[in-house]
Amino acid sequence: MGRWTQYDEDDYRLPEGMKRIGYDADSERYYFRDREGLVYKGPEGSEFGELTLVSEIPSSIPPEVDEDSDLEAAPTGTNGYRMLALDENGTRYNPRGGAYRTLFPFFLIIAVVLLLVWRLVLLPTRIAPVPCPSTTLSYIVQPGDTCWDIANDHNSSVDKLLIVNPKVNCDKLMPGDRVCVPDEGMSISVRF
Repeated sequence: MGRWTQYDEDDYRLPEGMKRIGYDADSERYYFRDREGLVYKGPEGSEFGELTLVSEIPSSIPPEVDEDSDLEAAPTGTNGYRMLALDENGTRYNPRGGAYRTLFPFFLIIAVVLLLVWRLVLLPTRIAPVPCPSTTLSYIVQPGDTCWDIANDHNSSVDKLLIVNPKVNCDKLMPGDRVCVPDEGMSISVRF
């Protein structure tokens, strides 16, 4: 033991006849009893300080304490179980759902992540392209291709290419895009 440990004892710090009887974790206060049986509470969050008289003690502190009892242990019933905490109305707090209730947000986040992975990885994200009319050929745009190059390679004109592909913008052709190219011998009308 250290040299000055006697100054940390209740016998040294408390007035004569006072005895520490318990600690209420909800209010963070120590409770004390004097020789006449009056109960006092200490300041909040402090082990020692000014004591104030109280009319009743919290339910977590046993009414009578003998010399050999352990003040840090919670009071137990005759069956060995500890008393549950009480709310301000004096009813016992009974959590519904237990540990699963606290884990619910975690499982919810896991479910959302799994759904996103399933959506992004397992489901096809590309929509099937609209098939070309029967009188045309499908052509995948290569790097460097222009509308004129594509039409010229297939013995057609740019006007016929644009009639078959009304949504194609010749200035913004990207490699990998699919265009429908008219066959050489077909006749193209503006109606489709």
